[in-house]
Amino acid sequence: MKFGVVVFPGSNCDRDMVHVLKNVMGCEVRTIFHKETSLEGFSRLDCIILPGGFSYGDYLRTGAIARFSPIMEAVIEFANNGGRVFGICNGFQILCEAGLLPGALLRNTNMKYNCKNVFLKPQTKESQLTRFVDTNKALKIPIAHGDGRYYCDADTLKTLQKNDQILFRYCDANGKITETANPNGSIENIAGICNVGRNVFGMMPHPERASELDLGNTDGRILFESLINKVLETA
Repeated sequence: MKFGVVVFPGSNCDRDMVHVLKNVMGCEVRTIFHKETSLEGFSRLDCIILPGGFSYGDYLRTGAIARFSPIMEAVIEFANNGGRVFGICNGFQILCEAGLLPGALLRNTNMKYNCKNVFLKPQTKESQLTRFVDTNKALKIPIAHGDGRYYCDADTLKTLQKNDQILFRYCDANGKITETANPNGSIENIAGICNVGRNVFGMMPHPERASELDLGNTDGRILFESLINKVLETA
């Protein structure tokens, strides 16, 4: 399995992502500049990553300009043909702007940039991103965003619930989903979702920042192990 990591002007988590995928997970990785127009060499068995950061300085709306980068037409076609696409933080925002995921990411309710560890309760194992997770265990994974409040209308929320598209909800350390555990005001504590086809994933927390023992936290690694369908031994 091969990964492609798209680099936009303002991306700041692309190198972190490449490091984790290549040096921790042992996968083949190629960076893809936003001005490229093709994903030649990638098949639907591979995965394209839209990393975190502040694409185009977050002008207009987060992800609103990046959605029109030349590479995005190829990413949209790739996803529509069944290829896996994973957006993290700013990447999640871009996927929503591009229409690959429903809803939008709005300003945090406290109107502040939040950078801290949070806890996530996995909601389903019926996803290539979450197939190895323990849905009874809270994952500790950091956030770093000012516009992370997931929002959708009532009909979209019902569809997400009906189709089991909600991947993660914010919770406390014991896995209890509460209002106080919600760091940004997201509707229904939603922290990550997938599309109806279950091949496009978006989440606000950063699993690449919780994938190494050197960082004192490996809770995020299970998501990458799920994507590549291989559990690595813990050193």
